[in-house]
Amino acid sequence: MSAACGADAIGLVFYPRSSRAVTLDQATDIVAAVPPFMSIVALFVDEPIAGIERILSNLPVHMIQFHGNESPTFCQQFGRPWIKALRVKPGLDISEQCRLYSKARAVLLDTWQASAVGGTGKAFDWRLAQISLPSPIVLAGGLNQSNVSDGIKALHPAAVDVSGGVETSPGIKDAEKIKQFVAAVRVADQQMEEKPNDE
Repeated sequence: MSAACGADAIGLVFYPRSSRAVTLDQATDIVAAVPPFMSIVALFVDEPIAGIERILSNLPVHMIQFHGNESPTFCQQFGRPWIKALRVKPGLDISEQCRLYSKARAVLLDTWQASAVGGTGKAFDWRLAQISLPSPIVLAGGLNQSNVSDGIKALHPAAVDVSGGVETSPGIKDAEKIKQFVAAVRVADQQMEEKPNDE
């Protein structure tokens, strides 16, 4: 469904406490349905090495997303491209975190919330990230078809990440919401390309 709607990548959540968590068997079935050239992203939250290696040895994972307290050294050991999620709140030095995780393909900016490591459904204050950063960013946190265009215009991310914003309930995706979200992203991209350089 996501591929048909035009998504570039699909995320598989291997975090048991998440309402969006999948088992290896479920992930295997999902991956079997994914067309060629769509990226598979595996998301982990402070998962032990053995658990990550088990997933990587059984699935064609293109990218790893680390969403916990993993160190740069930990993230680098699996021989796959990876993204490090940062939970943004006032006082976080995003530039310093980008430098710390400089080997990451990108840093994902999500919303900080004490009770959750992600999937909060809330946007952070984008002004906190309107600075020159040494890494490409992936914008996440409370995105939906109504606000993703504003997020793209505000932060010029390399990619956007959505989950709750295209669901009918936690873990249940909605095809029409996905279509609307992807369409909004495409329109915003086009507008950014057409924007004169002197603006």
